[in-house]
Amino acid sequence: MSASLNPLTLDEFLDWERSQQERYEFDGIQPVAMTGGSRPHSRVGTRLVVAFANRVTPPCEVFGPDLKVITTGRVRYPDVSVVCAASDDGSDIIEPTVVCEVVSASTALTDRRVKAIEYEAVPSILAYLVLEQDRPQVTIRRRSAAWAAEVVTGIGETLNLPDIGASIPMSTIYGTT
Repeated sequence: MSASLNPLTLDEFLDWERSQQERYEFDGIQPVAMTGGSRPHSRVGTRLVVAFANRVTPPCEVFGPDLKVITTGRVRYPDVSVVCAASDDGSDIIEPTVVCEVVSASTALTDRRVKAIEYEAVPSILAYLVLEQDRPQVTIRRRSAAWAAEVVTGIGETLNLPDIGASIPMSTIYGTT
């Protein structure tokens, strides 16, 4: 989208973005193009989708990075989401229970700070996971702990997500080597 002198509203962005071939997030003012990821980023995200899919039970469902989450007047595409409430199959917007972002050097600041604040403001989100792509480390922020951060590090550790009844060995996400 070409630069505009007038900021877009959320509804204007959603109408515009749905007619685009590429995906865009919305920063509250203008579209932000989604860039391609790396092989390590995709590997961690894909393994996490599979791990959740093998562990969550209905009504929970796991989704990859194709569905939108509306935050505080912004639009995000989390790398992985778990939705545990009834939803409209005709909508591209979800209200997740868990959101996950795989960080890279270029997205770390936004993922750790900006998105953390945005996701904390979404009532349905009970946990926000930030996964490193280059080492076995996950930061979990939980609503039940006043959004205090817990860091799980090491291939022999386990991610415990009692809100959705899932425990995932770090080796499942990061491999055994």
